[in-house]
Formats: sequence, structure tokens, C-alpha cells
Amino acid sequence: MPRFGLADAIDARLLLALKGAPRATALALAEHTGLSRNTVQARIAKLEQSATLYSFERRVNPAALGYPIHAFVFTNVRQRRLDSVADALSEVPEVVEVHGLSGVADLLIHVVARNVEDLYRVAGDILAIRGVKRTTTGLVMRDMVPYRVTPLIEALAADRQDEP
Repeated sequence: MPRFGLADAIDARLLLALKGAPRATALALAEHTGLSRNTVQARIAKLEQSATLYSFERRVNPAALGYPIHAFVFTNVRQRRLDSVADALSEVPEVVEVHGLSGVADLLIHVVARNVEDLYRVAGDILAIRGVKRTTTGLVMRDMVPYRVTPLIEALAADRQDEP
């Protein structure tokens, strides 16, 4: 069983190739990785079915759409209302991500806004959802480390190369 979950070193090579060329064909990926086209196709299908590889979606900068403000809203919810609160949040266009947490809050909600007044409105909309008890909003001042998984993939690929 692979140390890091479902992916193995071959998957890691394929994922690194996909990161470099996300629109590459199976044939191009096969040439780049030294794998057969059938192996590439089978591995990609396995990665998609296991939710290791998410659906292809270009990451769009919300600022280009007129939403330069990013914030995280820590939210406490009445536990029996968690699912209905999540459903309501999915209807708020400015909500770009929601994570269930343990600890100081029940949900971590990533929101975007056009300006601080708009952020105030979005935070109010969240607080008005039935089942939300309390929110605390933290404004993102600057991005320090962007979303990344390449170091994890590289570690998996390196870890597997040491095996006999």
C-alpha cells in the first residue's frame, strides 16, 4: 500500500506531467513519462474515479471578475442545521469554498467581495442563514503561500524511487 494514500510513484510522475501540461493528450503524457498510452489512460481514469484528480477547472482570479477582496468567515452552526446551512451557503455566489472544521468553529467559509461594504453585506447574508449562531470574519491582507500540491507529488515520486 502506498505510504501517501492511493497514488504511487507512477501516478506521481503522471501528475507532475499533468501539472506541467494540463491539456496534454494521453499520447503526449505517455511520451513525456515513458509510460504506454494505455497505462496513462488507465491511470488517469483511476485517479479521477478515486477523487485523487479533481475535474479540470481553470482557477480564475476573482479580482478579474470584480471581486478583489478575499476573506475567511469562521462560522459556528447549530449542529442539527449543518447540512441546511451548507446548502444555503452553496446558493451565495460570493462563497467560493466551505470547509467543515473541528475546534473553534464549525465552518471555514472563503468569500470574495467587490469592496469592504460588499464584504459587510456578504458576512451579514451568512449570519442571516437559519442555523448560523455566530461568525468571525478575517480579511485576507495578502497571499503568503498559494495553493499547491507539487511538493507533495514530488515527495511521493522521490520516495518511491528509493524502493527496490
